[in-house]
Amino acid sequence: LENLQPEIKGLAERLRCVVSVRGKQLGWSEKVARFHFQKNLRRIVTELYVRDNCHPFKATLLVWVQIPMWVCVSLALRNCSVGAVGSEVQEQFSSGGALWFTDLTAPDSTWILPVSLGLVNLLIVEV
Repeated sequence: LENLQPEIKGLAERLRCVVSVRGKQLGWSEKVARFHFQKNLRRIVTELYVRDNCHPFKATLLVWVQIPMWVCVSLALRNCSVGAVGSEVQEQFSSGGALWFTDLTAPDSTWILPVSLGLVNLLIVEV
């Protein structure tokens, strides 16, 4: 989208001149000329988005999927670990780890999981 901005600006200037000349020829008011300018500019910008396959909605699509998923996973993990005090789930979490994290209810003292999770999320955002 950023790479298209100079091209859009140039096309908008040319369109402004064309609409201004055409408006004077046909006797359009300022409001009518502005309407035709906006309508044609939207059409041109849409054609550019289609040509370069870079609609702004595509950039936000990942966020609209990722945020609800993150909230659901966070709430599920919180309910499993904190909300299940004294239950069978709490016992399974305290003895069900692997490798260096044998107790899933204890904080990670090595910071391997939080740092790797942060790096993976950064990679997802950058991709």
